[in-house]
Amino acid sequence: MKTALITGASGGIGSAIAAALAKDGYLPVLHFNSADGMQERAAALGGIAVQADLADPAQIGRMAEEILRQTGRVDVLVNNAGISLSGLLTDISAQDRRRLFDINVLGAIECTRALLPQMIHRKAGCILNISSMWGQVGASCEVDYSAAKAALIGFTKALAQEVAPSGIRVNCIAPGVIRTAMLDCYDEETLGSLAEETPLGRLGTPEDIAHAAAFLCSEQADFITGQVLGVNGGFVI
Repeated sequence: MKTALITGASGGIGSAIAAALAKDGYLPVLHFNSADGMQERAAALGGIAVQADLADPAQIGRMAEEILRQTGRVDVLVNNAGISLSGLLTDISAQDRRRLFDINVLGAIECTRALLPQMIHRKAGCILNISSMWGQVGASCEVDYSAAKAALIGFTKALAQEVAPSGIRVNCIAPGVIRTAMLDCYDEETLGSLAEETPLGRLGTPEDIAHAAAFLCSEQADFITGQVLGVNGGFVI
C-alpha cells in the first residue's frame, strides 16, 4: 500500500486532504504537534498519527525515521502545516517572525530533505506544498505570512526541476479564503464581505482543497510538475 504523510493534519485543510487520500487507497500518516485525539482520528482513516514540532529539525528527523520504520516508504508528502501571522510589519516581533518561517518554510524544506532520499532511491514520489494566494500576490498586514508562502512557491518550482530526473513530481496549491479555524478571528460580517469579494460568491471549504490535492497526487497528474494551482474561487486570477 502506498503511504502519504500529511503535515498539519489536525487542521481543517490537512484533515480533509488526509481523508481524501485515504479514500484513494493511501495509508495516511497524520502529523500533528499538540492536538488531542489524533491517534483516534488516524485510526478511523486506517492510518497512523505522528507528533513533531516542525520548527525543530531534530524532531522532523525523528518523525521521518519513525514513519519509515512503520511503513517502509513515503510515496506522497503533503507539506501543509503552517501558522498565520497578522499585523503591521513594524509590529511583528522577531521571535514570532522566526517561528513563522521555521514552521511554514523551513519545516517544509526539512520534511522534504528527510524523506527525499527514499523517493530518489525508488525513482518515484510526489511532493505537494500548500501555499496561499497571498504568496502569489501579497497581502497588506500579512507581509511575513505572504513572504513565507511565496517562499514555498519558489521552493516548489526549483525542487521540481531538481528532482524531475528522478521521477519525482513537485506541485503547489495556493488556496484562497478557506473556511477553517484560521478565520475564527473574523466576525460574520467580515466573512460575508470576503465571500462577496470572491467571484464565485462563497468561501472555500477544506474539501475544495482536498479534491485538488487528491488529483495532483494521483496518476492522472503524472505529467504535471512545478505548477501552482490556485483554488480560490476567482479571488486571484
